Amino acid sequence: MTQDFQLPPGLGIGPGSQPESPDGVELAPMEIPREMFTFQLPVAPEPEETMGMEAGKDRLRAILAVLEGWRPGDPAQPVELTDLAPADLGLVNQILGEGEVSMVAGPRIQVQESVFAGLWRVLHFDEAGALARDTVEVGAWPAAVSGRVFAAAADLPEPASDPLPGGVFNAPPLLTEIAEKVPRAGPGVQAHSINLSLLPHSEADLDYLARKLGVGNTIVLSRGYGNCRVSSTGTRNVWWVQYFNSQDALILNSIEITPVPEVVLAAPEDIRDSARRLAEVMRLYDE
Repeated sequence: MTQDFQLPPGLGIGPGSQPESPDGVELAPMEIPREMFTFQLPVAPEPEETMGMEAGKDRLRAILAVLEGWRPGDPAQPVELTDLAPADLGLVNQILGEGEVSMVAGPRIQVQESVFAGLWRVLHFDEAGALARDTVEVGAWPAAVSGRVFAAAADLPEPASDPLPGGVFNAPPLLTEIAEKVPRAGPGVQAHSINLSLLPHSEADLDYLARKLGVGNTIVLSRGYGNCRVSSTGTRNVWWVQYFNSQDALILNSIEITPVPEVVLAAPEDIRDSARRLAEVMRLYDE
């Protein structure tokens, strides 16, 4: 019988457990990286376990049909799940799973990508915070988000003030650059990126930029080996894009001027692959 391992008396580990070095230098252990997100096929229940869940399987087939018919440039198409009974909805939940991208668009919209790229689970909430609608959207980017993200945004950032606040030096020319690029942003136009990590700036510059661009209503988190956080601003087509390593240290801070940053879009080849993989899963229930 295996017993729990215990350290011998008097032997400690962790901060403060070891004697101080003569020169006063303390050892700072490296933080262990966190778990990396990797794709895993959903664990599909056996056909005999899905008896009576025909509505759920039919809805999955409907999702597959939309997925197989999607072409690059098509708008996202929703498939309703609101009317499904709990057992059928549970089957859909189990098959779709949770992928690496999640987002919120104001208080009314929450989105979770499934394990199949291009399949977005979109929850719609009413004014009281109750779930009003449950859908799956098929496409590169959820239409429910694109219709809201910049609905109340300004067309241009606020211009720099005169005099500038203390500590602000490089924000004004950046605001000028952003104001020049924003009107040119649109579908099919290459995103304009400003890599703040490579530019001299102060914390006051960043705070000033944030105030002039305004706060948006949409936040996207993409998990992988580390995290990518994408936040809309209060200026149309302007986003903050920040990359963190597996230890949550900021390694890239940038502003992107584009309708949707490419990092959060499902690529056409990934959507085609999702159609193939979902078809493989559904063949289990068609035999």
